[in-house]
Amino acid sequence: MAEEKKRTRRANGESAIYLGKDGRWHARVPMGYKDDGTPYRRHLTRPTRKELVDEVRRLEKQRDEGSARQPGKPWTVAKWLEHWVENIAKPVVSENTYDGYEVAVRVHLVPGIGKHRIDRLEPEHLESLYRRMQSAGSKAGTAHQAHRTARTALGEAVRRGHAAKNAAALAKPPRMEEDENEVEPYSVDEVQSLLLEVNKRRNSARWMLALALGLRQGETLGLRWSDVDLDNEYLKLRRNRLRPKYEHGCGEAAPCGRKAGYCRARVQVRRETKNTKSRAGRRAVPLPGPLVVMLRSHREAQAREGAMAGNLWTESEYVFTKPLGGPLSPNTDYHDWKRLLEDAGVRDGRLHDARHTAGTVLMLLGVPDRVIDQIMGWEPGGAARMRARYLHVTDPMLKEAARKISHAIWGAPGNLAVDKDQDNEA
Repeated sequence: MAEEKKRTRRANGESAIYLGKDGRWHARVPMGYKDDGTPYRRHLTRPTRKELVDEVRRLEKQRDEGSARQPGKPWTVAKWLEHWVENIAKPVVSENTYDGYEVAVRVHLVPGIGKHRIDRLEPEHLESLYRRMQSAGSKAGTAHQAHRTARTALGEAVRRGHAAKNAAALAKPPRMEEDENEVEPYSVDEVQSLLLEVNKRRNSARWMLALALGLRQGETLGLRWSDVDLDNEYLKLRRNRLRPKYEHGCGEAAPCGRKAGYCRARVQVRRETKNTKSRAGRRAVPLPGPLVVMLRSHREAQAREGAMAGNLWTESEYVFTKPLGGPLSPNTDYHDWKRLLEDAGVRDGRLHDARHTAGTVLMLLGVPDRVIDQIMGWEPGGAARMRARYLHVTDPMLKEAARKISHAIWGAPGNLAVDKDQDNEA
């Protein structure tokens, strides 16, 4: 008798199926363990044994593949996104990446889809959110940022067994208009107009580093004099300047009523710089002769400013500083760029457009791709994609291509017109 009981005993991990007193078929499916280590079983019930067996097999497959929902109360989308951005993403991504995630979660995703259960979220819920965002005035790029954030967050939920599918990976983000991200690099004439205006300003070399060498804003503002070798005419890029972030320092007892950035007792809670994250970003860049001259002059002017400011001067090693020393704020730098464009009579554009301009100029000059990649700081694996994005075919390049085609097919320039005249005479 004992032997028979032993033979009918279920093996570990095997589901129990039985007919209940209510006339329905029931199953207890082992799904793993709870947080406290106790076994967790999922209860299922169906009117027929066949229906129940099919459902048990489906759940066991999800369990074995790691895609089944974990024990405990299901996450709402809002709770998961808030947990993910603060506890999972924040410790491992850069400050700027975290800022993008946090804004997308707080401003768009939680208000738009936060009340859904994470295991019941459908692609259509996200697509509806994107349409509502655009109807409210958001650009397609903003909806894309929300989409990318949701896809990353929900992908982590799937890996951890909180949802069986990534609804954002299935959803279709709105179509990006071709001209929304279209960039027209500045022409040589426009760069020369900017150069004339730049020479009238302090920190003039800052703008020429962007226009001539394509340095990113963070790379330029993060430069220190120890990174610049004017004798050997090159500089080393090692770090990026981060956008400052502040908290109130006024205290709850006597709040100032202003935003944290305008609080007189504000406290900076973000480091000034971070090391360049990629190997390609840590690079040496050659300095053209005129830029070497500009940087020498800039260093002398900075020393004079420090001497005149006296005790008011904030000592730092940064190449580009505020009038009283200390690192430049990226926000101030952005507004300086906008004023420069206006004063130079040059069309409006993003600060990052200067980087597109520099890359295109390097291509126009026939600089080899490998050297362009080094100067621009592009990873070898993605360099071809970045060249396609940043290097623009300009009118002079098209005209030169037409000239070469004309020469190859019709001979020397002008022969085609001669042939047409001969045909008319005939």
